[in-house]
Amino acid sequence: MLYRINTPEGTRDRLFAECRDRRSVQTALSDLFRRRSYAEVSTPEVEFYDLFLQSGNPIPQEAMLKIIDRSGKIMVMRPDCTTPIARVAATKLKALPLPQRLYYAQPVFRSWDQHRGGRSETAQCGIELIGAAGKRADLEVIAMAVDALRACGLARFHIELGHAGFFRSLAARMDMTEEQVEEMRRLIEGKNFAALKDFLEPWRGEAPCGALLRLSRLFGGVEVLDEAQALAGENEAVSYLRELYEDLRGAGYGKYLRFDLGLVHQIDYYTGVVFRGYVEGAGDAVLSGGRYDGLVASFGRSAPATGFAVDVDAVARCRPSAELPGVRTLIHFAPRELDRALTAVDGRPEGSAELSPCESLEETVALAREKGARQVLVLESDGERTVEV
Repeated sequence: MLYRINTPEGTRDRLFAECRDRRSVQTALSDLFRRRSYAEVSTPEVEFYDLFLQSGNPIPQEAMLKIIDRSGKIMVMRPDCTTPIARVAATKLKALPLPQRLYYAQPVFRSWDQHRGGRSETAQCGIELIGAAGKRADLEVIAMAVDALRACGLARFHIELGHAGFFRSLAARMDMTEEQVEEMRRLIEGKNFAALKDFLEPWRGEAPCGALLRLSRLFGGVEVLDEAQALAGENEAVSYLRELYEDLRGAGYGKYLRFDLGLVHQIDYYTGVVFRGYVEGAGDAVLSGGRYDGLVASFGRSAPATGFAVDVDAVARCRPSAELPGVRTLIHFAPRELDRALTAVDGRPEGSAELSPCESLEETVALAREKGARQVLVLESDGERTVEV
């Protein structure tokens, strides 16, 4: 019986064009981030489990890939890039003035339920703007999110904006336990309209109930803000989103922006504006981020912060892939002609020529036929010639 060696669940091999497309997205994003004065940082792939407990990170513990080290301490494969970078900003970068603009290009690891599917390893590129509060910082990061997707060559995409404060202000007016608020948050986030209606039935007489029932449907254009204002009355979060929109529209970003006031994902992690990016051809968000003003303080340094992460592989799959032309020329070279052979390869389009490892010209011609090459370039001490295949 032949034993088949597979990759671990949630992982897979990437070959040829996939590798090239992934690197192309990473390069486009990194180039943009550096132009905007963001400096690269890299954190370990393995972190102490306690790091994420201390930070109040919202990733469920069962979603973390755990490792036990030699001393018995619980380690996890990095499930999130923002928390380790917050640790770095609060410790190793503590002497540097704020704000600090940081970016990263590294994978995160999550353990998904076997029936749910999904990837255990996800390549991410993202930024963290640490030590900057207020509207100007939010404008910078949202504009950067739009520019990040444009830099990747995407045309049909949009960014959906929400605000953690909107849900929080409505939930605070309800006579609910923390567990009930969390269940309501889950139903709104999942846009489970029927279940949400049944859940809220006991609170039907309370003033915010109507707005909460509509919350999972409050997504679309700027008219959503008008509806939210009508449902909830004068609301600071909605007014702030309107201000951001007007400023971004004035800078030419309006056509990329929509709103989703049902964005209540990880509500205790985010403290202000939250947003996600969607691209035509992707089944889920390819970009997510928002303001998280309490995270860095959990490591001993008070600093407001905001940022976002891009799912590199998801973006790469949505871009048109330019196929390489394929090997057209094999180069057969005589002894001591290696330098000429390498120069010949480098002077041709990427991937269109390669050196022959064969000792005889006959073997090289046979190899060229097998590879579908059109010709063999023969480099000899007294000149060169071409053999058509």
